[in-house]
Amino acid sequence: MLLFRLVLFVTTTTIRTNQNDAQKVNTELVIDLRASEVAIALLEDKQLVELNKEKSNIQFSVGDIYLGKIKKIMPGLNAAFVDVGFEKDAFLHYLDLGPQFLTLNKFLQFALSKKNKFLSQSKFKLEPEIDKDGKISSVLTNGQIVLVQIAKEPISTKGPRLSAEISIAGRNLVLIPFSDKVSISQKISSPEEKKRLKRLVESIVPKNFGVIVRTAAEGKKVATLDAELRNLIKKWESSFDKIKTSSPPSLILGELKRTSAILRDMLNVSFNSIYVNDDVVYNEVKDYIGTIAPEKEKIVKLYSGKVPIFENFGIEKQIKGLFGKTVSFKSGAYLIIEHTEALHVIDVNSGNRSKASTDQETTALEVNLAATEEITRQLRLRDMGGIIVVDFIDMHLNENRQMVYEKMKELMSKDRAKHNILPLSKFGLMQITRQRVRPELTIQTLEKCPTCKGTGEITPPILLDEQIENRLAFLVNEKRAKRLTLKAHPFVVAFINQGFCSKRRKWQRKYKCRLRVSPISSYNFLEYRFFDKNENEIV
Repeated sequence: MLLFRLVLFVTTTTIRTNQNDAQKVNTELVIDLRASEVAIALLEDKQLVELNKEKSNIQFSVGDIYLGKIKKIMPGLNAAFVDVGFEKDAFLHYLDLGPQFLTLNKFLQFALSKKNKFLSQSKFKLEPEIDKDGKISSVLTNGQIVLVQIAKEPISTKGPRLSAEISIAGRNLVLIPFSDKVSISQKISSPEEKKRLKRLVESIVPKNFGVIVRTAAEGKKVATLDAELRNLIKKWESSFDKIKTSSPPSLILGELKRTSAILRDMLNVSFNSIYVNDDVVYNEVKDYIGTIAPEKEKIVKLYSGKVPIFENFGIEKQIKGLFGKTVSFKSGAYLIIEHTEALHVIDVNSGNRSKASTDQETTALEVNLAATEEITRQLRLRDMGGIIVVDFIDMHLNENRQMVYEKMKELMSKDRAKHNILPLSKFGLMQITRQRVRPELTIQTLEKCPTCKGTGEITPPILLDEQIENRLAFLVNEKRAKRLTLKAHPFVVAFINQGFCSKRRKWQRKYKCRLRVSPISSYNFLEYRFFDKNENEIV
């Protein structure tokens, strides 16, 4: 079903082309479907800016709606712990219940009754709103069954964060049951467009439903928005039958898989290319885009190369250099990124800068401005959330500190996550808060020696070519393999291909075989593998 869900990312979507942005930035999306996970890389001018990975066994995703049971009321916290099936009970605060919690609970009790048939929400009588300053014990009791939505995924030792204010996200609209408000995205700058969208949506939204109009809805026609609204309502109403046959804890309404949700939210910019390494998904995506925007069908491309797709686009190499503790950027400057339980710390260092400039203030300004670009990239790439403290190089002039602050705000405006940025303090510190809804993406870039397994002692690397040759001789003589591909670390490949009379040519003549050598940067230094003509590894 993963392949089928992957296509859902463009539900009721039209792809907008922004000519100005397209000239400035070459945007590419690379999708790598693997056995255990799906990896999605967003490239801007060949530079990796976002990386998302979804394992096939992920249980909780932001937006999922669950039927849960109250395990414990905590009056001191004005909150409750809810069992939704995770090893740690989920957290539900009173302020996250939403003003229409009593109506939602009434709907839930109505659905739990096996005798009741579905009643249209427009005919459902709303209950009074709960007191904003009320107590959790006045509306919830131990053992009570509640309908909740995942607001934050489990992070570290904490369980999921919940909300009882249900919302169902679409491409252009967000549906809020038991509400009567129509809100417009603040990112839509035109007052005329805001008025048009609000008037349009208010004319089509049914009674007892609220709607948030997303940025992607800008310029959309009423037919597009109405079709999406009907689909969202149908999706919500389908939960009624699911509730009747479920017992807590259980999933009632699943959000799109993370892969699909990412794609759904990403496709509000102009893409130059979308590369997929699976022919089934390629055909599905291409056909769908062909129905909504025929002129953009050609941007979907099937990758069928023998080199792994991430390797081909240079993504693997970038991952190795971008997820470590030290990250280098322009002119020898670098960042030191540290993570604690409470916050993230980023230290900006000038490194081996050119000594052409004798003005310390100018040098500090240049490094800090360049650092803002890499920092914003790192925040998106690692999906860092919570409190981030950046230690810039000291600058004495207020106008320079203001320039760095304005540059950071400009670059962070591209970030879809909610964030706040404070000006630099007199100590050169900048405080940033960034929305955290899921665990930070961490990738281990340090490699354990494949030979010594961490002991610190290995056989001489100079003998590696002999080991490879012995393996090649065995495969040719014993397994009768005549067309082989050797995949190894780029350094090893360069050594084997060195010179006109390279070792590869000598081995081909000696063993009367065809040998192709391919560099794989994700391999360890002494790691190598042989593949047959069908790209199947020979064990």
